[in-house]
Amino acid sequence: MKKILIVYESVHKGNTEKIAEIMGEHMGGDVFRVDDIDISILQDYDIIGFGSGIYFGKHHKSLLEFIDDIEKLEKKTFIFSTRSITPLRIAHRTLRRKLIEKDASIIGEFSCKGENEVGPFKLFGGICRGRPNKEDIERAISFAEKTKKLA
Repeated sequence: MKKILIVYESVHKGNTEKIAEIMGEHMGGDVFRVDDIDISILQDYDIIGFGSGIYFGKHHKSLLEFIDDIEKLEKKTFIFSTRSITPLRIAHRTLRRKLIEKDASIIGEFSCKGENEVGPFKLFGGICRGRPNKEDIERAISFAEKTKKLA
């Protein structure tokens, strides 16, 4: 049986944590916040998912720095995120590039909207309220099940 790991960061509303936990549950994988994991355990897994909310057009700084600290990652990987206004093609670009530079094979990407009350959005009561919602959760489950089959 293939071992699956999900590494994530979730800062403000718990949006990404919710998605990471649901994916982990449906993939039968281990789920760790980026600050709670040691790079040395990556070698014990067959497929690794990396995700966070999107901040100023890219994944959280702590997740990107974690990837920078990896010497090589010749593993199957997937990328996920929660975001409010950043288009997907831009949101995953930096993490995708970093993983490819580490020789990772990216087998899938998932993203959904996430509630955002940070910065100027707070003045308007936030955007993407109630997200991730039931449909987002169902899409995350479907993605997790399909991705597990690729492991």
